[in-house]
Amino acid sequence: MADILADLRSLMSSHSPPLDALVVPSEDYHQSEYVSERDQRRAFVSGFTGSAGVALITKSEALMWTDGRYFLQAEQQLRDGWKLMRLMEDPNIDVWMADNLAVGATVGTDTWCLSVDTAQKWERAFSKKQQKLVQTSTNLVDEVWKSRPPAEVNHVIVHQLQFSGRSVADKLKDLREHLKQEKARGIVITTLDEVAWLYNIRGSDVPYCPVVHAFAIVTPVSAFFYVDKRKLSSEVNSHMKENEIEVREYDNVSSDVIHLASNQLTSTLAKKNEAEDGHNLIWVDPRCCFALYSKLNSDQVLLQPSPLALPKALKNSVEMDGLKKAHIRDGAAVVQYLVWLDKQMQDNYGASGYFKEAESTNNKSLKDNMKLTEVSASDKLEEFRASKEYFKGLSFPTISSVGANGAIIHYTPDAKTCAELDPNKMYLCDSGAQYLDGTTDITRTVHFGKPSAHEKACYTAVFKGHVALGNARFPCGTMGPTLDILARLPLWKVGLDYRHGTGHGVGIFLNVHEGPHGISYRPPPRNVPLQASMTVTDEPGYYEDGNFGIRLENVLIVKDADTEFNFGNKGYLKMEHITWAPYQRKLLDVGALVPEEINWLNTYHSQCREILAPFLNESEMTWLKQATEPIGA
Repeated sequence: MADILADLRSLMSSHSPPLDALVVPSEDYHQSEYVSERDQRRAFVSGFTGSAGVALITKSEALMWTDGRYFLQAEQQLRDGWKLMRLMEDPNIDVWMADNLAVGATVGTDTWCLSVDTAQKWERAFSKKQQKLVQTSTNLVDEVWKSRPPAEVNHVIVHQLQFSGRSVADKLKDLREHLKQEKARGIVITTLDEVAWLYNIRGSDVPYCPVVHAFAIVTPVSAFFYVDKRKLSSEVNSHMKENEIEVREYDNVSSDVIHLASNQLTSTLAKKNEAEDGHNLIWVDPRCCFALYSKLNSDQVLLQPSPLALPKALKNSVEMDGLKKAHIRDGAAVVQYLVWLDKQMQDNYGASGYFKEAESTNNKSLKDNMKLTEVSASDKLEEFRASKEYFKGLSFPTISSVGANGAIIHYTPDAKTCAELDPNKMYLCDSGAQYLDGTTDITRTVHFGKPSAHEKACYTAVFKGHVALGNARFPCGTMGPTLDILARLPLWKVGLDYRHGTGHGVGIFLNVHEGPHGISYRPPPRNVPLQASMTVTDEPGYYEDGNFGIRLENVLIVKDADTEFNFGNKGYLKMEHITWAPYQRKLLDVGALVPEEINWLNTYHSQCREILAPFLNESEMTWLKQATEPIGA
């Protein structure tokens, strides 16, 4: 592995033109957050496996930029010769390159893995010193990655109308209305979840994300699907034909974008020819890969956010019903897991358990088959989920973390190195699943021994922020970042904070992180107001390096709110929890809670009992009743 940087620098030197720096992004050709194993180029060159980051290799340095979720993880994983650059603390990569590379320096990258907006931002930064961004002749990382996994042929499935709630024809009709309004000849769709949503298909090309590697082009009369045809069954081919979508090979998208620009792209399935209406614009989302964008004349491009992102985020009634049902089944699995884990910690480790507070009394060493690790515990949680209707897999790698590992915000345990569970330490579990009718994401933090007063105070501050955000009422038109402070205020009051956003959208059997909205101290790149029928998570936290991590997370849906007044006739919104699992009362400093918070918790716990009861056996229900006993009763 030590030769990777040397091999890349050799290729940089022999490249035409020679490269002063090489950028290795995290993303694939579709700018995905999570990528397939063969697209994990940045992880291969650096050792850092987090989902966000960008690597820069110069003749003498190797630098890795990532955000606050991954500072600790990157410090642990980066190989010798690499330096961590902290976003929001160190200069951004474009600023660093512009300031530190020589006048006229050439920066190479695979522009299929770079978005238009990022490339244009870098080019603006480079202009002051006449530096150049160039497409490398090949992906240089692929040249040195001799053991790169081969491309897989994973089958595509049709996402049935009983789960999607909208037909492909209806979605295409709306999309074409947008094209007409913007006087666009066509749109190039590169984002995987948008292709899947538009054509009502799902796949398994990216772990945890039910998407297929594909592009789409839609014109006023035609629709195209660019994919490895070996992935399509007769059912999927029939689905495409019924919806007048022409299937073409994945690599044909390059030439077809050029044909689209010259008005020469035609479909054998179109019932009428492309109209000569004088419309010359090609709609391209700023997230589109720079390689495809570069095939177009810039004055021909309508560069603005995709018109699919918002309708995908606004769940229809069928999707909303399915999502709620998925969260109920998922909540039952989480409760079953907590019941099982509580018993294991008491029986195997002498823990006082979920309800009582005392130090562990078990000092004897356990047999290996009795030991619980972060991985074996999370495997059991997956087992409970797998027993539920419509389960298709996890929605992201389970963050099962004990003690200090909990302070690594996006920690992923490894079976060979993970920690054993400890009854005297905090345990943070952030997990989720993919069901045909919805995607879930939930975090609970628990302690099976005696938590310290400090741990209780921190947990209580996180809980108060969690409740404050979930109880918010706000005028229509409010952006997510405006609400972010509600979750942080209880932490700020005692001088604490966390280095991640507070909420993200969630898909319907799609990506667990979904835009274009979000709740964060930093506005999302394509920020839009929160709107009724959106989903958003509520997940404040606190992380103490070397000691513990705390996070509480539910999925919420945004709804219209009835208010006594309606200032400015704007209308008001509120949020409804659809995640169901108890909060651990012994971690709460009840004396620090105000009546509104206590009432909310008692009501939520009462709903948990009622909603989850049909999915639990007698012993599990007995445990849940004790876990949800009202405060003050």
